[in-house]
Amino acid sequence: MSIQAYAENGTFAPRKIAAALRTTSDELARTLGLGKDAIQRKDRITSARTQRRIRHMVEVLGKVEPRLGSPLLAYAWYSSEPLPGFSGQTAMHLVQSNRADEVLTYIDAVDAGIHA
Repeated sequence: MSIQAYAENGTFAPRKIAAALRTTSDELARTLGLGKDAIQRKDRITSARTQRRIRHMVEVLGKVEPRLGSPLLAYAWYSSEPLPGFSGQTAMHLVQSNRADEVLTYIDAVDAGIHA
């Protein structure tokens, strides 16, 4: 799924993301490390912090989706697969800790054959 599919009126739309990932808004908020108000209240949805966290998650999902075959499998990997070299943390945990760039670099390294 392209990044544009998750957007609406120039911002990421949490309800579209939740629908595509077949999850609830509460679960999506937990996955993002945000309170449910952050993805349900219009003024909070458009905040820089909320939009940044959503963008990071969408970027990671977009990078692994072609390899895994579907948004649902990408989301499952994102939230449950511990990444080697990150003390057992998942991509989700790293994104919640503002370490999305490290996850993206790791994925690029795996794609380049550096990590197996």
